[in-house]
Amino acid sequence: MTLEILTSDLLAPAHHGFFTRRGGASSGVFAGLNCGVGSSDQTEIVTINRQRVASAMGVELSHLAGVHQIHSADVATLTAPLDGERPRADAIVTATPGLALSILTADCQPVLFSDPHAGVIGAAHAGWRGALDGVLEATVDAMEALGASRGNIHAVIGPCISQSAYEVGPEFLETFLTADITNNRFFADGGGDRKFFDLPGYGLHRLRSANIGKVEWTRHCTYSDADKFYSYRRTTHAKEADYGRLIASIRL
Repeated sequence: MTLEILTSDLLAPAHHGFFTRRGGASSGVFAGLNCGVGSSDQTEIVTINRQRVASAMGVELSHLAGVHQIHSADVATLTAPLDGERPRADAIVTATPGLALSILTADCQPVLFSDPHAGVIGAAHAGWRGALDGVLEATVDAMEALGASRGNIHAVIGPCISQSAYEVGPEFLETFLTADITNNRFFADGGGDRKFFDLPGYGLHRLRSANIGKVEWTRHCTYSDADKFYSYRRTTHAKEADYGRLIASIRL
C-alpha cells in the first residue's frame, strides 16, 4: 500500500506532509506507518517506516530530524543533522535547506509552520499541556530568531483529536480557567461534571493571537478514523497494550 500524505496549500512551496498510518510495514495494534521510536513496536520495522517517510520527503534518514517530546514549551533550533541523542523539546525550527523537521503524535496537535519569504520552517507537538504553556508561540519566536517575519508565517494544525471525542473532568477545566477565564469557550457540556474540550479550536486561537499570517486545521479527527490514524485515547478505551505514532514533516 502506498503512503497517504495530507498537505495544505498554506504551507507551499515547502515540501511537507501529515502522514496517515497507511503504507507502513508495522502489524498488529501498530498496523501501518508507525514511526514511534518510543513504542514497543519492533525497532527494525519502525526504522523501515521512518525510511519510507524520509524518502517521501526527499531526504536521507539521517536528515529526518525529530525531538524527544516531553509535553513542554521548549523549542530546538537546528543548523545541521542531529548527531546522537534527540533534544528534549516539543518543537523544532530551522533555516537550513535539506533538513526535514518531524513531529510524532497520536491525538495531540501536529503543527507545521513556514515563512516562505525568509526560508524558515518549524514543527510543533502541541498537546493540551504544551499548548497551554505556550509551545506554539515559542515556535513562532524561535522562527523569528532565525529571520522569519511573524506576519509571513503560515501554520497548519494536522490530524488530532476533535472536541466530540475529547471528554475531560472538572480538574482539567479548572486548569484552563485558572490560566484564562475566557478559555471556557473551548469546553462543551458533557454528562454530569464532564466536559468536551476543543483542542484544535484552542490551538487555532493561540496561533491567531500570536498574530501570524495564516492558520488552519485540516479538520481530521484521529480518534474517529481508525483506518487512517493512530489514537492514544482510542487505544486506551479499547484496552490495547500500545499504540502507533503518526508523523508530520516539513522541509525547505
